[in-house]
Amino acid sequence: MNATAVLLAPRRRARPARGLRTAVRPLARSLTYTRLLHLLIVNALPALLIFVAGGFAPAMAATALCLLVAGAVPGMRVVEGVQARLLFPRGEGAGHVGERPSAGWGERLRLMVWLEVRLVLGSGVTMLCVWLPTLAEISWGGEVPPVLRFLPQARDWWAWLSPLPLLALYGAVLGAGALMARLAVPLLGPSPAERLAALEARTEELLERTRLARELHDSIGHALTVAVLQAGAARAAGDAAFTQRALGAIEETGRAALEDLERVLGVLREPGSTARGRPGLDRAERLFASARAAGAEVTVRVDGALDALPGPVSREAYRMTQEALTNALRHAGPVPVEVVFTVDTRTLTLDFTNPLPPDARPFPGGGTGLRGLRERAAVLGGSATAGARDGRWRLRVRLPLEALRETGR
Repeated sequence: MNATAVLLAPRRRARPARGLRTAVRPLARSLTYTRLLHLLIVNALPALLIFVAGGFAPAMAATALCLLVAGAVPGMRVVEGVQARLLFPRGEGAGHVGERPSAGWGERLRLMVWLEVRLVLGSGVTMLCVWLPTLAEISWGGEVPPVLRFLPQARDWWAWLSPLPLLALYGAVLGAGALMARLAVPLLGPSPAERLAALEARTEELLERTRLARELHDSIGHALTVAVLQAGAARAAGDAAFTQRALGAIEETGRAALEDLERVLGVLREPGSTARGRPGLDRAERLFASARAAGAEVTVRVDGALDALPGPVSREAYRMTQEALTNALRHAGPVPVEVVFTVDTRTLTLDFTNPLPPDARPFPGGGTGLRGLRERAAVLGGSATAGARDGRWRLRVRLPLEALRETGR
């Protein structure tokens, strides 16, 4: 760059130091004065007790005792929580501070510590608010302390120290307010055990929503697959009687899917009704009828008693059967499907076998449906394997029964 370009280039305006702007920014924030008021208002009780107790020290001791008694009242935690939440910047989470009354002596003791710390800091800030401005005024007036009067010309430089008490007061107010906000979460918020319980409840809720999403995938996917196959077959057949049967099958499958949808929506509205109305393996015949109506030749063999299965196993096995039939119809079409249910004292085994069309190229890892099957089986401590061999697709699911019977599920 030549000299002319340097001369013609616009000059950048000097900006104030960023550190100075950061230091004075709290003066324009209402949060600073809210925290100061929170610290000062605690001195109302000692101010009244001074006239009764006859001195500052007895009044402070009586106030500390009164706060200990107040901390034992369960509702006091809610009162302090309302004030403590005002100490946080707008939009910043307060960690559920003081949302409910004290539930035990652990929370009461934490509340007592909070009240005593607030009394100590509030009293200290109050005294600083009185004495530091007074010291600044004295310094500005030029009254040199007696211990410094022997210094020559002390009166000339002592006035320049008058801003220091005000800066010290500014720092003390900001520090005390920030400390109270920092202590609010551990002293008024939930305990570690409560936070862990809330996290576990949230995890259970997310798992339940994931399970509901899988159920919707299985139910709606099965209904749409059957409807598409029935509609295509009816159009290709051109037979009025066949078309009527196809429409009836579509109607029945759609009605079942709507029932599942209504049940899932009911669970979302009422989280406590998670298992109510969920079909079990004893109602799997309607799945077979739906697949037969779509053109598949479904043969079923049952070895053992299905009605003796634990509820979770029976319900999950129903959804796995639905997904297996849907995959067979979707990827292989209306082909013969062999279904074998084997129940013994320890294990429920589901076997699904169907031929593959010549142009089928199954993926080794499976798609979303097979991944969901494996996840369902893993939740119950079982396993699911699938693969093609000699032109046939086989899906096997093994679910343990003994542990679930022992836990009473």
